[in-house]
Amino acid sequence: MKHFYLLITFLCISFSYGQNAQSNGDIKDFKLYPNPVTNGKVYVSTSDTSPKQILIYDVLGTQVLETKIIGDELNLYDLDAGVYVLRVYQNNKVATRKLIVK
Repeated sequence: MKHFYLLITFLCISFSYGQNAQSNGDIKDFKLYPNPVTNGKVYVSTSDTSPKQILIYDVLGTQVLETKIIGDELNLYDLDAGVYVLRVYQNNKVATRKLIVK
C-alpha cells in the first residue's frame, strides 16, 4: 500500500509540474530528451553547467538508479522497458518528470 501512495504522489507531482520549467519554478531551462528513450541514452540539459544528482524510481516507488552527472548525457542501458519517475537535483532546485524507456 505504501508503494501505491508513493506512486500516486509522484504522478501528481509530475502532472502538476508539467513539462515547462519556467512555468513551475524548478530548474531553469530543464529539458529531457528523447522521451521515450529508445537507444539507452537520455539527455538532461539545463542552463546551469553544475553537476546534476539523478534519481529514478519505478512505478512502485522503488529507487532503481541514483547517479550524478557532470554533462547532459545519462546512460539508461540497465533499465528495463517501462515507465519511471526521474528526479533531478541541481543547486537546491528539483525537477520531476515522467520517463518512458522502450
